[in-house]
Amino acid sequence: MGSNPENTFGPLAVGSGGPPPTVSSPSTWRHREKERRSLPEARIGWVGTGFIIKEAMRVTAKTLGTPPGRVLTRRDIHTVQDIDPSILTHSIDELLENADVIFEATGDPIHGSTVVERALEAGKPVVTMNAELHVTTGSYFEGKGFLTEAQGDQPGATAQMHDEAVGMGFDPLAYVNIKGFLNPNPTRADMEYWSKLQNLSLPEVISFTDGTKLQIEQAVVANGLGADIAQEGLIGGKYDDLFDTDHLVEAARKLGRPISDYAVVPGAPPGVFVIADHEAFDRLPHYGPYQKLRTKGDSAYIILRSYHLCGLEVAKSLREILEGNRTPLLTNGPIPRISISAIAKRPLATDTVLHRAIGCFEVRGSCIRTAEHLNHVPIGLLDKARLKRSLEPGQMITFDDVDLPESRALSMWQELIERVRNYSK
Repeated sequence: MGSNPENTFGPLAVGSGGPPPTVSSPSTWRHREKERRSLPEARIGWVGTGFIIKEAMRVTAKTLGTPPGRVLTRRDIHTVQDIDPSILTHSIDELLENADVIFEATGDPIHGSTVVERALEAGKPVVTMNAELHVTTGSYFEGKGFLTEAQGDQPGATAQMHDEAVGMGFDPLAYVNIKGFLNPNPTRADMEYWSKLQNLSLPEVISFTDGTKLQIEQAVVANGLGADIAQEGLIGGKYDDLFDTDHLVEAARKLGRPISDYAVVPGAPPGVFVIADHEAFDRLPHYGPYQKLRTKGDSAYIILRSYHLCGLEVAKSLREILEGNRTPLLTNGPIPRISISAIAKRPLATDTVLHRAIGCFEVRGSCIRTAEHLNHVPIGLLDKARLKRSLEPGQMITFDDVDLPESRALSMWQELIERVRNYSK
């Protein structure tokens, strides 16, 4: 790496002079590896102060060696724990002035859309762990700058699996999100217990439990990877064995395109799998490594990624961006073909205010084909919405049912719905 390692910045410095270290020296190899991992002039701007941000900041400090940028928060700075107060800010301008790349992980599509728009206008590449944003307004940003969902959460893990599978010659049939448990209408007592135990916010725990989060994730997977859904709300189902999913193969073949779906498999690893065909596997059905991947009904093959590590894997995506990779891992595509409607969980009276829709006790999210429900309100836009009429359990919320606060995200959606109308003509 040359005679002055302090001025070495990753692969750009290869061939900069000086004798190479010998391969036989482990200590030298470790020294070179440390240099390779260091990106001392790169600054990351962080949006949010939750669990994912804090984990990602710790890991990137260790693996990338980047100096701290700014952390954008809407909280009282004095209440934020585990982050140096000197780098906290309420100013988007200050965030952007002190960043080469932005990482956004608020889980809030309304606030996140404003920040992403400003960042892209400033020419900053944006990495997110915010499927809620992508499924709501992500398509609006196509062609407006570099935006991608990160590695680590299940949509990013699925996109990685897709790339690996296609690169090996597989033909994907289903992209499947593994869950261990779902309850579409959990009690407050249960959710408060698990929120405290897992050190996660109450809305997060609710959205994980009632299926809203997985519906959002699978909508982004469908839009970003060119898949469809087999039915509204997805097929889902509970299984003892994730290899017992031949019916998803049947659904995909009936539609004539891959589907995005999920499986509840208690005890299974918290990952994702792709069900796919491969001509080599069909040619050599008794070859051991191939045979062990067959579904129980012998209709296709399963490729499993048995983990997703959220905040820990973000560093991999950030490194790729800092090293110049401008190929998005996953976006929502230019047309939001699949959207997330809001379904009433219980009777809702006129004038009910949905203070936070994603992860609440009033509504849950469900995958739909956008063109079939042009008047639905995406659940990501319903924060602080007031009902103009009463709703019954199971009823989908439409624009006729609510008064919505004005927001930049709402304006973006209105533009997107016109794209959908024109696309579906």
